[in-house]
Amino acid sequence: MAVNCKSEEPLQARVQEWLEWDRNPDTRAAISKLVDENNTKALTQKLLSRLSFGTAGLRGKMSAGYSCMNDLVIIQTGQGFIKYLEQYKSDVLKGNGIVVGYDGRHNSKRWAELTATIFVSAGYKVRLFSDVIPTPFIPFAVKKYGCASGVMVTASHNPKDDNGYKVYDSNSAQIIPPVDKRIQNSILANLRPLDSSWNTDILSNNPLLIDPYEDCLNCYLKSIISDGIHADEIAINKTVNLSFVYTAMHGVGYKSVQKAVDLIGVRIFPVPEQRDPDPEFSTVKFPNPEEGKSSLDLSFKYANEKGCNIILANDPDADRFAVAERNKSTGEWKIFNGNELGALFGWWLIECHKKQRPNIPLDKVYMIASTVSSMILKTMAKAEGFNFVDTLTGFKWLGNKALDLEKQGYSVIFCFEEAIGFMCNNKIVDKDGVSALAHFACLSNFVYGNNQQLCDKLKELYDIYGLHLSLNSYYFCHEPPKIEQIFNRIRNINGEKQYPSGILNDEYKIKSIRDLTTGFDNSQPNNRAILPVSCSSQMITFVFDNGLHLTLRTSGTEPKIKFYSELCMSPKIKDRSFAEETLRKMVAAICEEFFQPEKNGLIPQSG
Repeated sequence: MAVNCKSEEPLQARVQEWLEWDRNPDTRAAISKLVDENNTKALTQKLLSRLSFGTAGLRGKMSAGYSCMNDLVIIQTGQGFIKYLEQYKSDVLKGNGIVVGYDGRHNSKRWAELTATIFVSAGYKVRLFSDVIPTPFIPFAVKKYGCASGVMVTASHNPKDDNGYKVYDSNSAQIIPPVDKRIQNSILANLRPLDSSWNTDILSNNPLLIDPYEDCLNCYLKSIISDGIHADEIAINKTVNLSFVYTAMHGVGYKSVQKAVDLIGVRIFPVPEQRDPDPEFSTVKFPNPEEGKSSLDLSFKYANEKGCNIILANDPDADRFAVAERNKSTGEWKIFNGNELGALFGWWLIECHKKQRPNIPLDKVYMIASTVSSMILKTMAKAEGFNFVDTLTGFKWLGNKALDLEKQGYSVIFCFEEAIGFMCNNKIVDKDGVSALAHFACLSNFVYGNNQQLCDKLKELYDIYGLHLSLNSYYFCHEPPKIEQIFNRIRNINGEKQYPSGILNDEYKIKSIRDLTTGFDNSQPNNRAILPVSCSSQMITFVFDNGLHLTLRTSGTEPKIKFYSELCMSPKIKDRSFAEETLRKMVAAICEEFFQPEKNGLIPQSG
């Protein structure tokens, strides 16, 4: 089975290594088949590069080879991870072990069991959930049981062929640098699979293995739902008596959501075809409620049948949350984007705080959003007297910032990111689609009880705080050098280290620039950025004189250049059509002048 070319000796070594180490008959046979076919290209792709462990852990296509998700890669990851914990979290690991969960995707349970096997074989306690769970149950369990770490096997809303391995730190938040690099280095130092790592039989009746499912679910429902939602809100729910259509998007959310809404007096109609876990995601091309109409078609149909005006949706691992509402006058459905939901949540949660916790003054309260999300919370904070701060993109940064602020004596009551991620309590420092759904159901009953629809309340908020209109999209670019070239041109567009001064011949002027790739920020003393800087990714934010905030960034997982824009207007400006036209005009000019899409062969987002 050798590859017959001397120049491919490194590849031949990797092939022999894989065939020696892999005990999964399917993936072993897949590599053998490629060898028999002398498919050097495929073997090179699969064996001469490997998935790198980052702050989001691992995520990739399920297939054979080091560059994919499979049994051997999971074992190598687990072996490296345990060595990292033994070095940095030894006392906690010895005392309380780790917690492991999984979603309904192909291989998720298997890989959770392999992870548990590695830790149990080493003599450590493992809390392994006996059934599929929402991802937020893992950070909740890490905090509740004081574990050294938590592992969730999930690929969230990725396509059906993908899976992932997500890690939470002992503080119950997602890991941040340099933890990811330490784990990656530990993995690379422990690649040879131990015989014991394959032996999942050790889990049978093992005293080190604990099933936390019932205890964790009950504690979650009590502390996050029952204790987190006031009796007054539940009374309104029962009086107004709204019903909702709910979709779990073929994921794990339904059981927990049903129990949660039962506690707060809300009725849901789950979309039958999408209620239960289905690793094939048989009714949707992309199992992501962010995709909008294409993923919510069945929900619209079912809501029309049931006479419901509001659709509540989770993504497959139930950490994200989405909403659609039917206009009573026109019958048309509106899908709220993450920024609009952030505005509604922000208003609702600060009002609930005022009523329920008057002993905590607003100057001791924080809300947080990622820097590419709407600044509506910042505007609200200035008007209402609470505090606001933004972070880098991703709940790893939001969650860890929330913990930092709590250590300083502040109460963090809400965090969000525009990618429909919401944290509505301080007991889970991560996005949680189940508790977000429960709070939003209460919000909806309150709004409808006051003879408004959600879109009416959103308009009212914009009337009070000013229009905050966003327009986000991306371009595909499959050539990393070209992406770097585009961003370097932006940084030197007016000469060496001379950023753009404006667009459309300076009709719209730039007020400030923050470049988190280089550390430049001319809104701060000495032009030095205060947010974390990373030269491994591209991210530049421009603030224009007229209130436009624009962030350009690369994706960490996809070949994309993304842009996030928001026009923040004065409350005095009520002309929405003027604001929308201004936003469209500016974004079109930015894309053309900064990206030069035609010249660079960039492919715009479809649809």
